[in-house]
Amino acid sequence: MKLTVLCDNNTYIDKYYLGEPALSFFIEDGDKKILFDTGYSDVFYKNAQKMGIDVKKADAIVLSHGHNDHSLGIEHILPLENTPLIAHPDCFNKKYESDGTYIGAPVTLDEIKAVTHYVDGTQPLQITEKLWYLGQIERVNDFENKNPVGYEVENGEKRPDFLIDDTALAYKGEDGVFVITGCSHSGICNIIEQAKRVMGDNRVTGVIGGFHLFEDNEQLKKTIEYFVANNIKHNYPCHCVSLKAKARMMQKLELNEVGVSMVVEVE
Repeated sequence: MKLTVLCDNNTYIDKYYLGEPALSFFIEDGDKKILFDTGYSDVFYKNAQKMGIDVKKADAIVLSHGHNDHSLGIEHILPLENTPLIAHPDCFNKKYESDGTYIGAPVTLDEIKAVTHYVDGTQPLQITEKLWYLGQIERVNDFENKNPVGYEVENGEKRPDFLIDDTALAYKGEDGVFVITGCSHSGICNIIEQAKRVMGDNRVTGVIGGFHLFEDNEQLKKTIEYFVANNIKHNYPCHCVSLKAKARMMQKLELNEVGVSMVVEVE
């Protein structure tokens, strides 16, 4: 598997690509190509063009969740009537910050069904021989996903948004499972536990994506303990992980810097 970072908060010195506080990965597994998240704007698309990657020829598109820093860019490649788009149905609910600022996807579920081949992502799905979509994440850890992020509206009903739609991918490599996540609102450790169950393998070799860790708190402490206990060697926290959190993680874990155009290959 080859993963290329199309969009991230970080860019590299002497690598002249665009960055924004968002995320998008392009994944190649054999002859299959998957676009995972689409960032906040057309940045992912412009970067992909410069890299010689045609995202419109992806065999599938996956949205990790409905927040606009992962979904808003989708409007720059629609319509894609024949391309499967995998996402939890709640991904397209109207999502708002607590102050009423809209932070959701640019299209409704009905609108996305009209311009793509929508695939309901509530349950785990096999995308390639070794790559799986994890479906709705089971919340098993008491230190993760305790607080809602604003609120969402579905069928006119307003409720706290616990990001039930937040999910991830997992790849079964020779040495174990490699997890690919968007923002980990459902909890990065919850996601890894689901990946173990879906893949039938307790060995976790690495994780890339947003871990949604900002403060030096109990969640960060227990997350670090979890990664150490699971002997996760290849860690690529990016997008929504603060410098403070990374600094604390580096006291116990080996971290890799992530930036636009970075490539990760997993056998």
